[in-house]
Amino acid sequence: MRPRSLALLAGVLLTGALAAAPASAADGAGDRGFTIKDPRIAESSGLAASHLHPGIYWTHNDSGDGPYIYAVDSATGKTVARITLSGVGTPRDVEAISIGPDNQIYVGDIGDNLDGSWPYVWIYRLPEPKKLVDQTVRATQYVVKYANGARNAESLVVHPKTGRVYIIDKKEDGGHLYEGPATLSPTGTNIFKPVAAVDLWATDAAFSPDGTQLAVRGYFGGIYYDWNGGKIKREGRLDVPLQKQGESITYSADGTKLMYGSEGADSPVQAQDVPGGSGKASPSAGGGSAAGSDGGSSPSAGAKVGAVAVGIAVLALFGLRRLRRPSARRH
Repeated sequence: MRPRSLALLAGVLLTGALAAAPASAADGAGDRGFTIKDPRIAESSGLAASHLHPGIYWTHNDSGDGPYIYAVDSATGKTVARITLSGVGTPRDVEAISIGPDNQIYVGDIGDNLDGSWPYVWIYRLPEPKKLVDQTVRATQYVVKYANGARNAESLVVHPKTGRVYIIDKKEDGGHLYEGPATLSPTGTNIFKPVAAVDLWATDAAFSPDGTQLAVRGYFGGIYYDWNGGKIKREGRLDVPLQKQGESITYSADGTKLMYGSEGADSPVQAQDVPGGSGKASPSAGGGSAAGSDGGSSPSAGAKVGAVAVGIAVLALFGLRRLRRPSARRH
């Protein structure tokens, strides 16, 4: 085989190998950001990365929608399942969603725009569905009160290791982290007690997958804390993107990205590298937005590297065979 033909063959093989490994939500492409395209989701107010389905993010509307949560494929922005919660009352103001141990989804019906008009609020818990199809799932409803009186809140988080539930109230001059009972009771009232100050007008919060970091966002900024066993220590500010109405935040499933969501039709979910290297994997050293880069080594990147290796190996193999082949000119 002539050198020119050899190079052409290697190029064709390399191109084919790269084309056979397209980006998808499962390999982290969706974790670089996406747009929610479902017209039914006009007030996305909470966000949580699925534990069972790579590339899927759970969200819900604010008030006025009903007992629904939506599974959105981050590779396409399309809804792949709408889950109807049964066994609960009529939601009033759903503001947050979080996933705890054993793939349990917690939905926070904790909004109170009059800042103290409701004597109690609710949390709903349901298992994350194993199949992503429209279906009805029975949920457990918990009654929640605050130790120091009713208040508005939009942030609910569940610690990924302990399963303990926390709420952060929404105050312009800063609020507090409220800790729930070690185990929520479906029959009694669950009293949440303030345990730490939060220096932000909080619209949502999230735990890193390893439970070591707590990220809290507002409309125009954010703060991340070292969890420190619940005695939170402020570590720094988050690089929150400017959004129309920034309402939600979650970590990507691998812990390398923070995903920021906004209300409105065709609302964007934007990605930023996680500060401080928290989570299951380390973010890239460069930091900044993930819109143009996934910030680290992903499975898709690995596939491309593998394809390059295949091309080089093929080239070397044919070259070696050419060198070993006896030449007629030597005789």
